[in-house]
Amino acid sequence: MGKTLSATTQRRLDVQGFADVDQETLAEVAPWLRMAFGLCSLIAGVGTALASPTILWILTPIAALATLFPVHPFDLIYNHGVRYLRNTGPLPKRPAQSRFACGIATVWMVATAWSFQSGALIAGYILGGALTGVGSLVATTDICIPSMIYNALFIRSRAKSA
Repeated sequence: MGKTLSATTQRRLDVQGFADVDQETLAEVAPWLRMAFGLCSLIAGVGTALASPTILWILTPIAALATLFPVHPFDLIYNHGVRYLRNTGPLPKRPAQSRFACGIATVWMVATAWSFQSGALIAGYILGGALTGVGSLVATTDICIPSMIYNALFIRSRAKSA
């Protein structure tokens, strides 16, 4: 018998858009789905702590690529390396909810980097701290606030109009 997910984790991953992924596959790779958000949060946190627009500007195109494509750039670390060490399958494609979250993060990162660059340090720390917190929440608990926003705006509204 393969790995299984707790009902809570399954529900949280469903919110992120992974409802159509095979249960056994998802159970095997679920912890690794957090890696991209963890790395982004770590780098954003360092950029915020150092009030470094440079670090945030470097991270911005990574988040933008994660918005545009169904494979997050940091997922490539797992798909082309870690999975062979762990003897597991590749990560599933990132659904619209995850890409929407990365889109929000991209805009948020631009605002944070611009704040630091323009000398608005308090705004930069507030924006960067909140960005790091929201990303860390996904990386540690699978709770994705931007995915909830996406579902509220697009999923439920389609169901009501149908």
